[in-house]
Amino acid sequence: MSKETIQNGKFVSLTYAISDPDGGLLEQSDLPVSYIHGGETELIGGMDRAVAGKCQGDEVTLTIPPAEAFGEHDPDLTFTDDIENVPPQFRQLGAEVQMQNENGEVKSFFVTRIEDGKLTVDGNHPLAGKTLVVKVKILEVRDATKEDAMSVALPGQSHTIN
Repeated sequence: MSKETIQNGKFVSLTYAISDPDGGLLEQSDLPVSYIHGGETELIGGMDRAVAGKCQGDEVTLTIPPAEAFGEHDPDLTFTDDIENVPPQFRQLGAEVQMQNENGEVKSFFVTRIEDGKLTVDGNHPLAGKTLVVKVKILEVRDATKEDAMSVALPGQSHTIN
């Protein structure tokens, strides 16, 4: 029996590691990410296309430019203010601040810098503006079951690398 290849309708389970172009590890998932290929779940930066036609045990490495990953860094999503204008609970690196725009949309910003009496929050994804090198290891490829369809990502949910 030949190995099954990744194609639409197949259940796929994989792990990945994300590095910068210099080899610095940014994120790693040793717990399998599972999805049904060609379904509602999208994998970042063309990973879906890169694994299509591959089999269990195959490894794929792809370089993803910022535009296909988390976008370019948008300086309009970075704000700096005097620290005394910021509530005390947000005066620490990594603190999450929810901000609402004039349309009522809420976005998360994170405190990224505190220096010289100033505090900076950034609404960009931490990997925005970065080229990513993604190494994928395919753990399983098989026909998807109804149970798989219920247990993998909810419709419209994306597996993204955070």
